[in-house]
Amino acid sequence: MDRYDTDIFRKDLEELGIPLSERQLEQFLRYYEMLVEWNGRMNLTAITAYRDVLKKHFVDSLSLVKACDVNGAENLMDVGTGAGFPGLALKIAFPGLSVTLLDSLNKRIQFLEAVIEELGLEGVRTIHGRAEDSAKPGRLRECFDLCVSRAVANLSTLSEYCIPFVKKGGLFIAYKSENALPEIQGAKAALVALGGRVEDRVEFTLPHSDIYRSLFVIRKVERTPARYPRKAGLPSREPL
Repeated sequence: MDRYDTDIFRKDLEELGIPLSERQLEQFLRYYEMLVEWNGRMNLTAITAYRDVLKKHFVDSLSLVKACDVNGAENLMDVGTGAGFPGLALKIAFPGLSVTLLDSLNKRIQFLEAVIEELGLEGVRTIHGRAEDSAKPGRLRECFDLCVSRAVANLSTLSEYCIPFVKKGGLFIAYKSENALPEIQGAKAALVALGGRVEDRVEFTLPHSDIYRSLFVIRKVERTPARYPRKAGLPSREPL
């Protein structure tokens, strides 16, 4: 691991107020290596350069601390986790957090399970499935303090995927890479229907960069009616 220059990564995390042990740093570096290795066999990410992965995947994932107290959450659901961003990166940085990673593509789940085993992580599980099915009553519905997603979808659709997983009083936080303020206006009806309320919108650039990010913070104020989420495919085809 000595061949990697980690100075910028450490400084980025210092700016976010996230201390890392040497063991955690090694886990991030091994995660990076496995991401590149597996990306040669399947499409996990278009971002593979070392510094870009650290900044645009790892630091970006951990920027959640700008919107909430991650240490104050007991469990977290990452919907549409892909290659594990942000959920797996958060698990490495906050090892006491119980994390569930949900993705609809089994190949990605196989990658995540390999990384979890290689890094010796505990308290993290993977689920191969769709959010519309996994959030049904009797499954993982309203089980989580915190639900996050970096998935590419409009806020109305993401809300229907994610809010049903959140306990009343908990948070859903959506990562956005552009000024998505108009999405809030378009998602108002969806949020009311799902039991959510916009609590905050945190705008910033990633440390030591000009990369813009926005985190939409949505509080679960009422239980989600049983009819949501609708059947698979509808939230994306016909947003609320």
